[in-house]
Order: sequence, then C-alpha cells, then structure tokens
Amino acid sequence: MTGSLVTRFLRYQGEVALLMVETAKALVLGKVRWRLVGQQVVSIGFGSQLVVIVTGAFTGAVFAAQSYFKFSEFGMDSAVGAVVSISMCRELGPVLTGLMVAGRVGASMAAEIGTMKVTEQVDALRAMGVHPIDYLVVPRTIAIMVSMPLLVAEAIGFGMVASHITVVYGFKVPGSWYMQHVVEHTELIDISIGMIKGFVFSILIVMISCHQGLVASNGAVGVGKGTTAAVVVSSLALLVFNFFLTLILNYMSPLGPSG
Repeated sequence: MTGSLVTRFLRYQGEVALLMVETAKALVLGKVRWRLVGQQVVSIGFGSQLVVIVTGAFTGAVFAAQSYFKFSEFGMDSAVGAVVSISMCRELGPVLTGLMVAGRVGASMAAEIGTMKVTEQVDALRAMGVHPIDYLVVPRTIAIMVSMPLLVAEAIGFGMVASHITVVYGFKVPGSWYMQHVVEHTELIDISIGMIKGFVFSILIVMISCHQGLVASNGAVGVGKGTTAAVVVSSLALLVFNFFLTLILNYMSPLGPSG
C-alpha cells in the first residue's frame, strides 16, 4: 500500500515536471500566442481582483483588531501597524491570494482544459498541427505569472488600508504613531518576499491545474474529479512551498537569523 502511494506520488511529480519543461521550452522557442495571453490576463488578473481585494482588506482588518486587543494590554497600541504590515507583506498577502487564485483560477483552468480533453478537442488540436502545450498551457502560464505578483500587491495594499482604518478610526490610535511604525519597520525586502512568493505560487497553480486538465478522462465525472484535485493539490503545494520559501527568504532578509 505504502509503495503504491509513493510510486503514484513520484509519477505525478514526474508528469508535472515534464509539463513544466515542455512549457519552458515553448517559452524559450518563442511559441507564444500573445492574443491568448491577453485574454488570459483579463480572465485571471482582472477577474480575480474582487475576491483578492475583499480577502486582503478583511484579513488586514481582523488581524489589526486582534493585534490591537493584545498589544493594548502592554501599552503598545502604535506597534500594531508594523506587525500587520510585515505579516501582510511576508505571509498573509501572498498565501491568501494564492489560495483564492487556486480556488478560482485553478479550478477554471482544470475544468476548461479537462472538458477539451474528454471531448477530444485536444486531439483535434494535434490533428491540425497545433501543440496543446503551446496553445493551452503557455498563454495561461505567462498570464498568471504576470498577474499574481500584482494581485499580491493589491491584497497587501488593501489589507494595510483596512488595518489603518480599523486601528486609527476604530480604536482611536494616533495615526501619526501608527504610520511612523509602519514606515520604520517595513522595508523593500518585506515587499519583495511577498512578490517572490506570489510568482512561485503562480507557477505551482498553473502547472498543477493544467496537468489535471490534460490527464482528465471518463467524461464529466473525470472533469469534476480533476477540477477538485487541482484546487486541493494546488492549495497543499502552495502551503508546503510557503514553509520552505519562508525559511530560505528569511535567512536572506534582515529579519532572518544572523551569523
């Protein structure tokens, strides 16, 4: 039983790695359909804005409120801004944005490509001399790699605005103190970590989701299972990679362990 699970896991990793290699090869050879890329940018980036804004804003607001309730016991009300800012930039912004995009965009990719697979449209592309990777995967890959860092930045920005409103206007913390702590303790490396994580998460989401679509079978049932698997596996991979990215990037940043 254990050997079978390990074999399936390794085979799955190999299939995703091969898809990644083929996609990278198509990008290097310049096999890009920019019209499709533009359509995917609108679908992925613009279409995900509302869910990202709501997620970022309310996450920043509730985290600021919880931090204030505890910090106020020690007379550290104004320090809430720094804690929320660093947390949103390094962790909450990229991770929650990644999970929301995996749920919305990852499911859509798997469903669209899976439907094309079970209805033999992918085979039709091959018959017409069009490589499915070039036509289906490459435009989505470029679009999500461009969109994700911007969506992460948007989530961070709205989270910070919501936290400022919550703490300054809701709990009457002096706005000048709040902003002073935010400016003093938030550095370019904090923002860069969020952008790097967003970029890595975008690759995980698109590769896993497109792979689930390309291997779909057994009609509508297979498409449904592939869509569910795309969301679950993407989310789990995102959380696992986030742990290792956090360790690596924090060692490279001023907040990392010294020596």
